[in-house]
Amino acid sequence: MPFRIMLAAFIAITPVTAVAAEKPTIIRWYGQSCFQIEAANGKKIVFDPHFIPAFSGAKPDADILLITHEHDDHNQEAALPKNEKRTVRRGLKPINVAKTIFDWNKIDETIDGIGIKSYGTYHDEEDGKKRGKNGVFLVKVDGLTICHLGDLGHEITAKQAEAWGPIDVLMVPVGGIYTINGSTARKVVDTIKPRMFVIPMHCGVEGYDDLLPAREFLEDYTDFKDLSKLTNEFQIPAGTKPDPKGYGVVVLGWKAPEKK
Repeated sequence: MPFRIMLAAFIAITPVTAVAAEKPTIIRWYGQSCFQIEAANGKKIVFDPHFIPAFSGAKPDADILLITHEHDDHNQEAALPKNEKRTVRRGLKPINVAKTIFDWNKIDETIDGIGIKSYGTYHDEEDGKKRGKNGVFLVKVDGLTICHLGDLGHEITAKQAEAWGPIDVLMVPVGGIYTINGSTARKVVDTIKPRMFVIPMHCGVEGYDDLLPAREFLEDYTDFKDLSKLTNEFQIPAGTKPDPKGYGVVVLGWKAPEKK
């Protein structure tokens, strides 16, 4: 499996080609599966906000909110600052009046120059019989394709990976119990073959042991160094290209936004 180990606290990524005059794409992690992408134009995309006490205070602002599925540790828009102009897209849609049964919600659109597509997967390895369906989002921003796998519960087929197309940054659950675990996540990564970075998510961290830590996922990365306590953010400079040596693994910590 080709890879490079990337440290979480980097400022620049090497070897790269970058245009210094342009702003980077910034990715921030706020625990569980909640990420914020800040595009070069200042627009902010947030995935799967929550109210998990261990990650209290994590309230990233969002111009675009993407919710992969309707479990309460992924769909809490109220956890974000109010924004009446916010665009919200959901990977699933209710198909009964009580809103207890959901189907995939097909999305393929461009918002403020940011491309958004959704794809259907399952929350378990039994075609949704245990935990229902799950949405996957592909976001095209700043020349990058970023894939958030939501609460993926099974391996990905080569046919699915082909349909999704080339992916630069892959956010993959690794904590097991409710999603795939670390060893299955590595199989998913091998199938998708991301071109730049892999970011583990939905895993246990210090102070939150409801899920397994990322250790199992990382055990094949022999020179990995855990700098996750230092930062929840990394930047991809404009013009960054895939490294011929393979993708890098980025393990982020989390923290609440600093008070202004």
